[in-house]
Amino acid sequence: MSSFENLRVVDNFYQTSLFFPMPTVLISTLCEDGSTNLGPYSLVQPYYVAGKDYYAMLLSCRNSSNTAQNILRTGKCAINFITDEPKYFKEAVKLSWPGDKPEEKMPKCKFKLEMSMIQEENPEDIRPMVMSEAMQVIECTWMRELDGADKDQPGELNGYEGPYHDFNGITSKFGAHFILRVDKILMKKKYSDAIINGVKAGDFPNLPVDYGYRDSKNFWYHRARRMKAELLQMREASLESVRYAADRADDKIKFTDEALMTILNVPRVFLSLVLKGCVDWAKENNVELITEEHMKIINDKRSKEKNKK
Repeated sequence: MSSFENLRVVDNFYQTSLFFPMPTVLISTLCEDGSTNLGPYSLVQPYYVAGKDYYAMLLSCRNSSNTAQNILRTGKCAINFITDEPKYFKEAVKLSWPGDKPEEKMPKCKFKLEMSMIQEENPEDIRPMVMSEAMQVIECTWMRELDGADKDQPGELNGYEGPYHDFNGITSKFGAHFILRVDKILMKKKYSDAIINGVKAGDFPNLPVDYGYRDSKNFWYHRARRMKAELLQMREASLESVRYAADRADDKIKFTDEALMTILNVPRVFLSLVLKGCVDWAKENNVELITEEHMKIINDKRSKEKNKK
């Protein structure tokens, strides 16, 4: 006999039929009058993470929301991550009531806004403002050409009629999904320094985890506790297996055994990506045999690029 109960799957199953941990973010978008609206969301996640010409996030939301209507019109947004101070979460919940218009809720909003870094660098690229209190921000552009969503327009607040898209734009009568290209990641210095210099337990931001509406009265979340580290089991590949992959990375660029020894600990799933980066560097620098010294130069170059970001 099963040790589980069978729970009925209903609308909003992620919060009505599950205890599903989610992030808490505020998405800033541009209103018709040029002002910035903030909308709290949890159905946000990475979408394209590797192997594409760009990286992307995925947002799922009501298509009648201020956020969805603004993205349909302008294609621009920013995903703002708040830390778990109760005053921040309380403010996020205040901004979450469906149907509130930006001109009604934003004057009462206590979050501070500042200019998008993209717009600061290029004034012609008009963007929604970002939250000063955010510990990190992802500035995004909606990839409206995917799934034929480029014809989707704002204006329908009582539900859209089909046909619907499969994964981008208007996907149901009341729903929308947006594939959002990552244009720029902004991060407060304290946390960017930690990522660049090596993260320790005390460096992680205290990010809230929420479980959504649970009883039509309360919005439930929990605050972060101190991070705990579990040591990754290192699986060192054999030189022969890495040589097999390296010999097939390019027909002209080759590696010495000493060079390949430096990447034995790279997980197999990332090995081809690492080798491709080495090959690209070699071609840029007219190198046909990559040595251990070259690998040190390549690693130094990666570190410098990471520092710039």
